Amino acid sequence: MLEEAKLAAQRDAVLAALQAWAERTPEVTGLWLQGSLSVGDADALSDIDAYLAIEDSAFEATFAAREAIIEGVRPILAWSDATFPGLKCVHALLDGGVRLDLCFEPLSKVGGTPRPTARMLVDKGALGGGQSVKSQGIIHGGTKYALHGALTGASEAIADMPRRWREALAGDGELDLSGVRLLSEAHYLWSPGTLAGNLTSFFASKAVRGRVDQVKGEQLPPALQDKRFKGKVYRLAELVVDVPSLIQRLADLAGDGLLAGQHIEPLLENGELVGLKVDEREIRAQRIVLSAGAGTADLLTALGLSQPAMQRRPLHMIIVKGPGLKPLYAHCLGGGPKPRITVTTHPAADGQWVWYLGGDIAEAEGVARDPAAQIATAQKELGNLLPWIDLSTAQWATLRVERAEPLQSGLTRPDNAFLAEQDRLLVGWPTKLALAPDFADRVLAALQRDGIQPSHPAPLPELPKPPMGVPAWEQLLP
Repeated sequence: MLEEAKLAAQRDAVLAALQAWAERTPEVTGLWLQGSLSVGDADALSDIDAYLAIEDSAFEATFAAREAIIEGVRPILAWSDATFPGLKCVHALLDGGVRLDLCFEPLSKVGGTPRPTARMLVDKGALGGGQSVKSQGIIHGGTKYALHGALTGASEAIADMPRRWREALAGDGELDLSGVRLLSEAHYLWSPGTLAGNLTSFFASKAVRGRVDQVKGEQLPPALQDKRFKGKVYRLAELVVDVPSLIQRLADLAGDGLLAGQHIEPLLENGELVGLKVDEREIRAQRIVLSAGAGTADLLTALGLSQPAMQRRPLHMIIVKGPGLKPLYAHCLGGGPKPRITVTTHPAADGQWVWYLGGDIAEAEGVARDPAAQIATAQKELGNLLPWIDLSTAQWATLRVERAEPLQSGLTRPDNAFLAEQDRLLVGWPTKLALAPDFADRVLAALQRDGIQPSHPAPLPELPKPPMGVPAWEQLLP
């Protein structure tokens, strides 16, 4: 039994490493599984049947590098090219006894190929499928940036965001987001022991009054309502939204204006950018706004630009699903300026709750851990912090996330949304979900300053629409 568990853990580590490589490789547009791992009847000895969708222009070069790609995922013991008809594949036996069949497909041929059940791990063509759907959905008010006992630029810049989001969710804001699922009316801050005196007094100060209230007894989050819980809990004037339903609502509002495209090129006249060519469709525009998260750097490269520069700050998140979980939306205080662990709770398609864990555990030391070590660390943390929660039958997975942001000195976290301008081109990053209204403000201000108003073109033709992004837990823990 232990040997089988070890083999399964080795296979999960290979999958996580392959997924991380696919996420950060621009020419890879998709990664999925077929076979037993896709339908849920795999055992510890099952191999990995993985498929990569590669940009046509990079296909031959990527396949030529197949040995180096696999070696970068896990050391190879033996490998050979496979003989699947019509496919370019590799059979590999990897260190730890993991067997990998990896197939490479040109993007142009993926959609027209019938296939059995597949389980998507990476889909760069999905709406919100990059960074957005991997968000915990917390609409911060900045309190977590003040955990060292003082307000900062970050905490002040984001302070008004919860109000603006609440108004939009109620249908009374600048954007009608009514119908978006609200997971929690509040986020919480909890201390497993006694809060430091200066932090308690800070929460009582005028600076954060109205943002933070202490709660006890039946007001506690369900997961903390246990007689063994001895800490203090503060209710924050923040909220948590269901990101997939938010993406769906934004897509509904966009209507016919959405276009699924693979190849984006500049549309130039006399050397001046006047629009974009998307899969050979010419789109002319008074202004072009690029805000594609990590994809923005690739779009800039396609346009022959290198500025503004982008940074990536990685996270190694943990996903837990099980019947013993109870709703919890909270930061747990640690000894430093960042939350020790941040928990949000999400509904899975099978009716179970999922805990999505971030915070300091997912930062630098967590990024350096492999998936098995990261899961073991999270199991120990939750066992220490919430020993009354039954995790005996829980399923575990990890997810690597790249936070795409404008380049900062020392790769620090930006305080605000960011927008740069170059003639007709506007380029930016909201930097986090909560600051999306701040980013919109900057774009609208630039348009209003230049007198840019929407034109009234002829009705759009029928256009291919992008699929919706799928939460990681539905892919990793189906």
